Amino acid sequence: MPRQPSAQNLVDQPRLFPASRRGWLTWAGTSAMASLLPGCGGSSTASPTLTTTIAWGRKEIREAMQSSKMRAASVALLHNDHIVWQEAFGALDTNATTPATPDTRFNVGSVSKVLAALAIMVLVDRRLVQLDAPVVAYLPQFAMLSPGYRDITARHLLSHASGLPGTYLHNMFAFAPLPGYAAEVEAAMANVHLKHAPGTMAVYCNDGFTLIERIVLAVTGQTYPAFVQSALLNPLGMARSGYTLQPLPPGSFAPGSISDAPQGQEFVMGYATGGLCTTPGDMMKLAAMLIQGGEHDGQRIVSKTSVAEMGRIQNQGMHPGLTPDWQSGLGWDSARHPGLDAAGVLAWQKSGGTMFYSSDFCVLPQAGMAVMITGNAASFKPGPIAEGIALRALQETGQLRVLPPRVSTAAPAMATASSSAVDALLGIYGNYSAPIKAVSPDRQQVDLWSWNPKLQDWKNLSTGLRLRSDGWWWSDAQPGTHYRWEQSEGRRYLLAREAATAGHYWITVPIGQQMPPAPGPLAAPWTARLDCNWLLTNEAPTSIPLAIGVGASRLRELPELPGYLFWDESQFLLPLSADRAGMTVQVPLNAGRDLVELVVQTRDKEEWIHAAGWIYRRQA
Repeated sequence: MPRQPSAQNLVDQPRLFPASRRGWLTWAGTSAMASLLPGCGGSSTASPTLTTTIAWGRKEIREAMQSSKMRAASVALLHNDHIVWQEAFGALDTNATTPATPDTRFNVGSVSKVLAALAIMVLVDRRLVQLDAPVVAYLPQFAMLSPGYRDITARHLLSHASGLPGTYLHNMFAFAPLPGYAAEVEAAMANVHLKHAPGTMAVYCNDGFTLIERIVLAVTGQTYPAFVQSALLNPLGMARSGYTLQPLPPGSFAPGSISDAPQGQEFVMGYATGGLCTTPGDMMKLAAMLIQGGEHDGQRIVSKTSVAEMGRIQNQGMHPGLTPDWQSGLGWDSARHPGLDAAGVLAWQKSGGTMFYSSDFCVLPQAGMAVMITGNAASFKPGPIAEGIALRALQETGQLRVLPPRVSTAAPAMATASSSAVDALLGIYGNYSAPIKAVSPDRQQVDLWSWNPKLQDWKNLSTGLRLRSDGWWWSDAQPGTHYRWEQSEGRRYLLAREAATAGHYWITVPIGQQMPPAPGPLAAPWTARLDCNWLLTNEAPTSIPLAIGVGASRLRELPELPGYLFWDESQFLLPLSADRAGMTVQVPLNAGRDLVELVVQTRDKEEWIHAAGWIYRRQA
């Protein structure tokens, strides 16, 4: 199924961009290839009581390195305020002459958001910021086209509930530092609308965390990296952690790859949303402080109340209520990690990734345990491994009697749906990356098709779905994923369910919103822009997207959904005027992230399309 997330990589999600811009991360992950380098570098410190856990973790990491074609990985496990396992795998070069060590630095992408939430909570403790005060109280110049922007709070920014479109793309990733990203994002918001009212829905949003940088600067007079360094990294002794402000010494970081070729240092300009460069060992110092309620070596870093607030579930009561499995915190993807929660253990979890890296960070505050895994491949899936290590460590330390049993995947009995009920489910379902089409050959069975940009056509997703007694639609041919339709807030949503990688719990996610008929046909100015390539023009020469081949987008109208603009082979928009097209879906969690608003400007009698910070010109 298209981009169907597992329990562990669902809101990651480091995956900062929609599929078509176009699957930067998918492309980088599947193309960045090196021969397997499984050797370990540096030291390995193991507790005798965790030998089984460590053996399992080593095996899983080495297998994941091979399957994701990853050159280097690193892991650390904390228990009772001690790092009981710290190990690096692989090498930093093609010839394996420079082994990775526990001191090797990795970009950890959206794991950075935990630091952003901590930074705000420090300011809350200092009474410089209030979580529920409007952002405009700190950024009076901040504005958007939707009046509701005045209701956005710091809590909304930290819990993905702001309603901001998603991710501003211009010069976010490059092979050299490009300052000024956060200020540019704030200014750009003045020319776009909200995609939903603040506080009504939680949809993964990077731009909200970028605005955190602007709040920190406004209330402290310090840049965001400088404040985090002074308030968090230095007091915690995280000497090998920081932001990508300048080049690191060669051999101190694990480089990414494009088409087998190692690349230079990756600079991430969205510091708060994804710019931290660190080691798992350093992150264990952060984890220990959180476990100790905000203290480190007798020094108060942040209040116990603030740590607890970060771990409090933030999305309860939001609509539509389609994501009961996911309970986000402030900065955390999960305030109750579903896999550990199913075993009766509280865990806070954050995943992250960039163009070249993938990471997972999990803190078990009551168990006094934490684990961090990172690697230099975007296709790497560290979440299931981190979860498995935590579960086995809990078992070996006597905190978990046995590993939880696997859920039953036996298909339940058939049920009957009326023909009219089936008819109501059919149509096109939009999301941020790849629309889905539901059709029926007999008004009882439903078949799902996903748009495939390479084929420029629909590709089978699941055939032969029929309603079962559990309320889900199962396919005998593809029994691993089940589907259900729900209505909420006047919209119909398509949901998908799978057994998580660990196998002991289900994970359910909304994957699309049914698209109603367009209010009318496209006007002439928009039809004149269809069916041609629009070339990206404004990325810096050092841009990583340019290096991996991102360069053009397409505007078309699908015959199955007339009246809608289909942008970049990924998402639907409706014209708001002759020169502006707006967002059309409101899907919580991840499928509604990173939406764009198209704005057409005319310069020297030539039209240019602006979309999420990128500027395109029509290809001649």
